[in-house]
Amino acid sequence: MVPSLIALGMFLFVSFSYYAYQIMYTANVDTKEQDVYVLIPTGATYEQAMDSVEASGVIIDKLSLRFMSKLMDYDKLVKPGRYKLENGWNNRQLIGVLRLGEQTPVSLTFSNVRLRSQLAAKLASEVEASEEELDSLLNDQEYLKTFGFDTTNIVSMFIPNTYEVYWTTTAPELMERMKAEYDKFWTPERKAKAEKLGLTQQQVSTLASIVQAETLKSDEKPRVAGVYLNRLEKGMLLQADPTVVFAVGDFTIRRVLNRHLTHDSPYNTYKYKGLPPGPINVPVISSIDAVLNPEEHNYIYFCAKEDFSGYHAFATTVAEHQANARRFHRALNARNIMK
Repeated sequence: MVPSLIALGMFLFVSFSYYAYQIMYTANVDTKEQDVYVLIPTGATYEQAMDSVEASGVIIDKLSLRFMSKLMDYDKLVKPGRYKLENGWNNRQLIGVLRLGEQTPVSLTFSNVRLRSQLAAKLASEVEASEEELDSLLNDQEYLKTFGFDTTNIVSMFIPNTYEVYWTTTAPELMERMKAEYDKFWTPERKAKAEKLGLTQQQVSTLASIVQAETLKSDEKPRVAGVYLNRLEKGMLLQADPTVVFAVGDFTIRRVLNRHLTHDSPYNTYKYKGLPPGPINVPVISSIDAVLNPEEHNYIYFCAKEDFSGYHAFATTVAEHQANARRFHRALNARNIMK
């Protein structure tokens, strides 16, 4: 009788040990070599966290995962975050990452942004903070003063680049991070160049946004910047079509007409001298550096080339500019681009 009980005990011990080994060390994540991420929101319960993991569709044995999570006290140690699930992970590895909160950073990027609302939406698509939270901060004059900005120029604090942030970064934390990156971007060398031009950092960004709206050709940006700096120096109206489009608020306009030029807005540089109150988009680094390192020339006019290459024809006299403009207008008419 005793030997039988010992044998049974040994059998049960071996069986349990094998099962425990299987639960802990057998691969239980199959991503099929795809990048799979799990988002666990702030304040999520254990059940909500486990539901999010299982909803990823890559867990082979959900029951063993739940069993292991209880053994590792994950139900008491849920941490929010964005986690990448690696192919071949076992339950112990997966729960270990989750309970320690070892998040996978988000590569935050933003470009092709014109308005504060668009910026809020873009940022919110990358982090847990809501679009409403971010939009509220971007429109809070008193809050923005603490960063040295206001609602007209706050977008210039956001220097387009790739930043690693955690998905759980809050809206205020993100604002503080972007201000730190802005301060890092504006090196003593860049500040000295802005001062030499007689522009503040924010004015540089405003002019850079106009240059960017005029040309997507990086090699042409310094020349375009030079034109506008020449006009500013001469006290001339900038007469930048993109500022008119921004003022009107219709970004489908492809041909600026006389009726657009009469629109009353401080952003209409056909009506008001100097730079507009703030950027008309979020300028990229190449646009900012083009303003800080402009091409020195005597051009004060430019017009899009009639070949629609994206490049421009530059001129020093009204007559030369009018000839360039006529060629471009004929090309627009030929393509039936009337508005």
